[in-house]
Amino acid sequence: MAALLGCVLLGLLRPEEAFLGFGHPAVITVACVLVLSKGLQLSGAVDAMMQKMLPSSDSPTVMITVLMSIGALFSAFMNNVGAMALLMPVAIQVATKLSLPPGRVLMPLAFGTILGGMTTLVGTPPNIIVSGFRAETGSQGFAMFDFTPVGLTVAVVGVVFVALIGWRLVPSRKQAAGSSFDTGTYLAEVRVEEGSQSLGKSLRQIDHEMDETDAQVVGLVRNAFRVSAPSQSRILRAGDILIIEAEPESLSQVLSKFEFKLVEDRIPPKVDKTNQSESAEVDSADEAPAEVKKESESDEIVLQELVVMPRSAISGRTAKGLQIRGRYGVNLLAISRRGRRSIKRLRLTRIEAGDVLLMQGELEAISDFAASLGCMPLAQRAIGIIVTKRVMLALFIMVLAVTGAATGLIPTAISFALGVLAYMALNIVPLQSAYDAVDWSVIVLLGALIPVASVTASTGAADLLAKALLDNFAQGHPVVALGLILVITMSLSDFMNNAATAAVMCPIAISTASQLGVNPDSFLMSVAIGASCAFLTPIGHQNNTLILGPGGFRFGDYWKMGLPLELLVVAISLPLLLMVWPL
Repeated sequence: MAALLGCVLLGLLRPEEAFLGFGHPAVITVACVLVLSKGLQLSGAVDAMMQKMLPSSDSPTVMITVLMSIGALFSAFMNNVGAMALLMPVAIQVATKLSLPPGRVLMPLAFGTILGGMTTLVGTPPNIIVSGFRAETGSQGFAMFDFTPVGLTVAVVGVVFVALIGWRLVPSRKQAAGSSFDTGTYLAEVRVEEGSQSLGKSLRQIDHEMDETDAQVVGLVRNAFRVSAPSQSRILRAGDILIIEAEPESLSQVLSKFEFKLVEDRIPPKVDKTNQSESAEVDSADEAPAEVKKESESDEIVLQELVVMPRSAISGRTAKGLQIRGRYGVNLLAISRRGRRSIKRLRLTRIEAGDVLLMQGELEAISDFAASLGCMPLAQRAIGIIVTKRVMLALFIMVLAVTGAATGLIPTAISFALGVLAYMALNIVPLQSAYDAVDWSVIVLLGALIPVASVTASTGAADLLAKALLDNFAQGHPVVALGLILVITMSLSDFMNNAATAAVMCPIAISTASQLGVNPDSFLMSVAIGASCAFLTPIGHQNNTLILGPGGFRFGDYWKMGLPLELLVVAISLPLLLMVWPL
């Protein structure tokens, strides 16, 4: 928005043109594809297909190949993050079955869903944006399957590489055992109770004894004051709160060994959904009334690990600010954040995408909390009842929408908008779910950046950048210039949103092709491929962020498989671009 309004204030863009980007066909198409993707999930169509496709095998190569292939297939026609969210619990189950660290299955799945998105027009927002820029050059936009010859070949080669070699390059942080998997260490708050054997001991003694359980004290709260680096000679008193860092498996050992009690380990209040204000009062009082507690105790209280999804409503907020106990009837017991440590009070810690939350409460309450705030349980999913008629109807409408766009009978944005209307009219996607399905941050990003991108072309900024690229690096060689556009786009996509990367690079690609007097289609296609290949960092793509906590990954773990994969993509896609879209 700052870039857009800056262009208006500087006179580079007329005020009446500032917000035309929000009506651009590419923006409408992206929003519609997100809703259609939600419909495929809600109808059970994806679950029905997955049940038939997933084999029973003890071979990691076979299982990873099939799982990646399913992820790539789903993401070709639905949102990549949606495909990842559906298959992530399955990947964790597969890792447990094969006694593999979950990261060695999760990272291949994340990369597979990213690769699958580049195979069709609707597979990923960058393809839609690239098609829109082509339409602005005087040609028609790219058709539904124009991306397939290059994209599908790259995706197949990528899946084969990862399944045969790549997954072995994924760092193994901890060997999975049973139902456990490496989410990294938890930061939990424990209270020193009256009569505890830890009373009167120094922190030095506690730390020494904790060595056996692979845990450590990282903070102390006494009389409402937090000490971030408490003295080792400090003696523990009743009521002290210790902030401890421990592996998930070690947490219970610490509690039993030292007779500590989790600060939030209380029966959550029963939430009356007809009166949220009363629930909030329970939270603010920091104690549930006796009659509320009695009612809750009759139901089964469970522990559940949830991963915070990208764009989750809980991201950036605290447990205290959300009034988690009062509003949702659940307790936040611990947070796992791989690679970073915060020793703030648990209820004051800002939650981020990729965090793993240890929740306590009734299963239904935890499910409501996860659904409302955009979290996903790291456990076996309860597959809903699949109604064949509903599944077939959802698939039929999706096929009609894709066919209308692919054949050119109906403009792409109109075809998918009709599909969305049909989904809502038939209640395949409830009205509120349709709004929730749209990633509004991407819509605002595209609506603001498309006019800015057009300014880079109209003012000659793109020509200037393209000329500098040609003079300093390509030196007039079209093939070298094509490779540079591909590599630069790929590098940008590893650190910024892929849709933004495509919007920024398209004018430069078109200008480069124009100055060289060659076909701009090959350069636009190189932008599409490069923008979809973010394999080096956890921030390059939302699917990479999603597996950060559950896979136990650190920031630098992605490039070990991602760099060979990106080099392979460049080696495969460059000659393919020259063959399919000759200069």
